[in-house]
Amino acid sequence: MTMQGPYQRHNLVPEASGLYNPSFERDNCGLAMVATLRGTPGHDIVDMALRALRNLEHRGAVGSDAGTGDGAGIITQIPDGFFREVVDFDLPAKGSYAVGIGFLSADPSERIEDKARIEQIAADEQLRVLGWREVPIRPEEIGDLAREAMPGFEQLFVASSGDVELSGIELDRLTFRVRKRVERELGLYFPSLSARTLVYKGMVTTLQLEPFYPDLSDERFESTLALVHSRYSTNTFPSWPLAQPFRRIAHNGEINTIRANRNWMHARQSQLHSDLLGQLDDLYPIVTEGASDSASLDEVVELLELGGRSLPHAIMMLVPEAWENQTDMDPAVRDFYEYHSMLMEPWDGPAALVFTDGSLVGATLDRNGCGPDATSSPVTVW
Repeated sequence: MTMQGPYQRHNLVPEASGLYNPSFERDNCGLAMVATLRGTPGHDIVDMALRALRNLEHRGAVGSDAGTGDGAGIITQIPDGFFREVVDFDLPAKGSYAVGIGFLSADPSERIEDKARIEQIAADEQLRVLGWREVPIRPEEIGDLAREAMPGFEQLFVASSGDVELSGIELDRLTFRVRKRVERELGLYFPSLSARTLVYKGMVTTLQLEPFYPDLSDERFESTLALVHSRYSTNTFPSWPLAQPFRRIAHNGEINTIRANRNWMHARQSQLHSDLLGQLDDLYPIVTEGASDSASLDEVVELLELGGRSLPHAIMMLVPEAWENQTDMDPAVRDFYEYHSMLMEPWDGPAALVFTDGSLVGATLDRNGCGPDATSSPVTVW
């Protein structure tokens, strides 16, 4: 029996049959971003983002049971104060532990095995498991089809196990390895597992996300930034793992060059090397089979950012401006694009992107001016 990959579980996608091939699926979506410059987190930022998400209802779709959404989600900073009050184990200093929701087996006995194998992989990657937290959910809020495909939800908390306590992006480089191995070896999926950001998402509508995950209504759940996404799968089927945001981005549009982009990433895997990420062979393929175009873009963005580039740098490499014929462009910017054009192919198509690493938020449009109300635009960062 062939093990299912992380994107083949917890979804309603039919098998290829006759003229139908799921690899041809495309989607269009809605997104929003909220952030504050005041320097202190608050639940008001989360609440405002969720309000924006609810107002994106027209950008989402609902299944035939009138209750199953194509997908919706939110990414925030780690709500440290909230977690210190709701977990029954000690947490290290803020930034020195990572947390994320695991989409595990819905069967309780199988979930015990899932967790044991995940803990072994974490130990192999020099991480210690601080504990697990069962995520409160309200299944009665979602449709029958969404419940049928629903995974089991548990939050994993980990910290570094070495002599030196790692934090922030250094800790995220270890959790990246854990996530990739869990996906490759176990076929399980973590929307995020990070010391900097946290994702709540699923096969829900924009109106269902907050009531389905009661954590999001808790006044102690605070952040200085939040990205939200409503999925409208024009020709696709909903999926728990393919709901957005992903680990770095939320994407509205369609990457027309996706097949070539994926093939190029597969082709260059033998040449990939990173002193920061360690041996990569256990993590291949970087671009996961069965993922959406947005998920594939996110995987490459994440690799470049964890490999040492800033997040805006990675985005500008992958979604460059139309720089070739712009005569008034700053020569340094032109040189940047020209140099990186020899390293990476553009991921082209009508697109609007918002992105975050937990410290900054940014937005960009596709270079062809095909995004929503778009003209060719560089990356904007706050």
